[in-house]
Amino acid sequence: MDFPLARQYFYQEVTQPDEQIDLAKAALYIAQEEYPDLHPAEYINALDTMAAEVQTRLPTQQYPLRIVQSINQYLYDDLGFRGNTTDYYDPDNSFLNEVIDRRTGIPITLALVYLEVARRIDFPMVGVGMPGHFLIRPDVPQMEIFVDVFNRGEIMFPEDCQERIRQIYGQPVTLQPEFLEPVTPKQFLVRLLSNLKIIYLRREELEKALAVVERILLLFPEMPGELRDRGLICYQLGRWVAAIADFETYLAKVPDADDAPVIRRLLKQLGRI
Repeated sequence: MDFPLARQYFYQEVTQPDEQIDLAKAALYIAQEEYPDLHPAEYINALDTMAAEVQTRLPTQQYPLRIVQSINQYLYDDLGFRGNTTDYYDPDNSFLNEVIDRRTGIPITLALVYLEVARRIDFPMVGVGMPGHFLIRPDVPQMEIFVDVFNRGEIMFPEDCQERIRQIYGQPVTLQPEFLEPVTPKQFLVRLLSNLKIIYLRREELEKALAVVERILLLFPEMPGELRDRGLICYQLGRWVAAIADFETYLAKVPDADDAPVIRRLLKQLGRI
């Protein structure tokens, strides 16, 4: 099967070493499958322009918190970026071009805009894959401050992160050190794609969900859960041969998985057991 040109560009981008992956370009190639007329260079230029404007506003004494305040003022006060609280599960919240055009998005796409602006002004920041709520933080040793891009760049400390997790899950959750670890570019893209996958599955847009899973597997080809999910989507689409291949691979990798009996029953229905 021939993949769309955007998929090929995405593959070329993400098969580079992590430190060479351009997150903005990779995200725009994801969006380009939904918007074939999208020109990534236009949005890269928009990010360049934002960063150039922030650069002119930086304080003389460039302490990290002051730089964060300058970025916040520009993105949230001047440009009007905001978290989309009215239609959180709109797929467009996951497409970087739409986030830039509409000035609204979900935590991970707003984080991407913020990270790209920060990178362009030589202020290193990293994504933090806290469960349930993506954050970013300055990549400065011994500095434990976090930025909640969904809430107008609110500054948070570890105790605030603990409270935020409690609010998300509605019960006490112990803040584990790994919750606040930086994510790699590939992990960032998997989280972005996983959000989109959930949205498409909820909307029963199976072809689009399948395309998302295929891109996750370009990033991490051996993820058992994604192989299983691709098989399940193919099963629902009536693509029996592809479903069988993924189910058998999944069981070979994790034969004792909790859902292994369910997958074996599906294989039996397909005449393979």
